[in-house]
Amino acid sequence: MPSPRSIIPLLVALLVLPLALSAQENPYQVVYNWGDLPGGRPMGVVTGVQPDPDGQHLWILERCSANQCAGSDLHPLHKLDLEGNTVKSIGAGLFAWPHGFDMDADGNFWITEGAPDGDARGRAGLELGMGHQVIKMNQDGEILMRLGEAGIPGDDSTHFNGPAAVLVAPSGDVWIADGHRGGNNRVMKFSPQGELLLQLGGGVNDTSRESGRFNDPHDLKMDSQGRLFVADRGNNRIQIFDQEGELLDIWTQFGRPSGLWIDPEDRLFVADGMSGEQWNRGWERGIRIGDAKSGYVTEFIPDYEIPTGSGIEFLATDSAGNIYAGQVGRQRFEKYVRVRP
Repeated sequence: MPSPRSIIPLLVALLVLPLALSAQENPYQVVYNWGDLPGGRPMGVVTGVQPDPDGQHLWILERCSANQCAGSDLHPLHKLDLEGNTVKSIGAGLFAWPHGFDMDADGNFWITEGAPDGDARGRAGLELGMGHQVIKMNQDGEILMRLGEAGIPGDDSTHFNGPAAVLVAPSGDVWIADGHRGGNNRVMKFSPQGELLLQLGGGVNDTSRESGRFNDPHDLKMDSQGRLFVADRGNNRIQIFDQEGELLDIWTQFGRPSGLWIDPEDRLFVADGMSGEQWNRGWERGIRIGDAKSGYVTEFIPDYEIPTGSGIEFLATDSAGNIYAGQVGRQRFEKYVRVRP
């Protein structure tokens, strides 16, 4: 007969296992191919989602019914109601390969051109003198500011190399992840007027696994405490910094993060569309949901489909807790409806 001492670990395991499984439950149902674009045209690769402050609409950024906007006369930026109907579209001819997307407190949009130097996806834009910029525009499509030099890559304070993400802090400071894979592996902070305030990480092709440095920083979000979350995708981790660029924590429990979203209750939603055999073996693709304060992962929405390129990379939530996400490889926009508390 086994001793009482040998039975205790088994009993503990049996008690803990149901808790672990319930913590990873999926309380969502997915609606594939959600949202209708003007004229019934197909959805392009969706590279950003932002809820409108009115609570009744959301804005999506897509690559002109394809994976490219260079030379297109289609609008890439759309305002949709919560039934998925497009009520406004803007931005035709302004972007070649739009990638990062944010809305500031005044309702203006900040959009990055995310193809780094040498990336074939940026070639069509470079031929038109486009790329390597972060563009600020209002809701009528009027350009208010440009950071970086159009079509010219670099790694100094006035040039980017395929910037992947942009975030406007409540203070008005602008954080930029520069750049997309193969570009600069740095995060930069600018004043509202475009003056460089600080830089984290290295220069052209300077990938690093060191703490506080990056390999393909792909998205940026900020929590209610003002902490900056960086999706350090190439290193399969999230790095967290304060406003002065001091490293506070490193989280690896959210898989290979491409996109981040933090809601007003500090719930963290992480799009992992690249885990699996090629990039992050032993991890499943999907959306991991947790607490931005503690780092605990509480829910997981698995991607059951056979991988087709990259999966979900960009996402946001509405006030009801529904998730809106862009499937890159499948060129599809999805809504995840919360069906259980």
